[in-house]
Amino acid sequence: MSSTLIVYLHGFRSSPRSSKAVMTGDAIKALSTSENPIEWYCPQLVASPKASMDLVIAHIKRSQHDRLVVIGSSLGGYYANYLAEKYGCKAVALNPAVRAPRELAAHVGMLTSYDTDEPYDFRPEYIDELKALQVESITDPSRYFLMAAKGDELLDWREMVDFYKGAEQLVLEGSDHGIADYPEHLPKVLKFIAK
Repeated sequence: MSSTLIVYLHGFRSSPRSSKAVMTGDAIKALSTSENPIEWYCPQLVASPKASMDLVIAHIKRSQHDRLVVIGSSLGGYYANYLAEKYGCKAVALNPAVRAPRELAAHVGMLTSYDTDEPYDFRPEYIDELKALQVESITDPSRYFLMAAKGDELLDWREMVDFYKGAEQLVLEGSDHGIADYPEHLPKVLKFIAK
């Protein structure tokens, strides 16, 4: 019997209630059996990248699983790269921010969370915390699956494709940063995880 821990990391100012997180979680939970149990872990990440990673790493250490898979959307994809390199595990990156310190430098300040309107204090020192987590290049592309939308209005899909060179890639014509057509592509994510 082998058990799997699947960690889902949501995007900047997002939450475990995002549509992709909920959809993926429901699909993963449906695959869990007594012979092959799967633990779904999708925590609420905080503004501090270091605190977010400390939270996730503490959970991974506590979990007794044979396999680890990380899935990340946007900023979560950036975190997924860091964890996949740290643990040598599989990663699914959904419109990932591959250069998050650069992408988020303009967002320093008081913001609000997308689905709660709660204050979100993104401090200047968090950019340094992001830099400490930067993966310059992935070491084993076969462990990665990229889903990139050409219609992403926030991040450059070409940069994603270049960063995950050699990895399994699904490049979507059109779509958007949130991957509005995600339900039709979810089976490919599940197939990659199961391999």
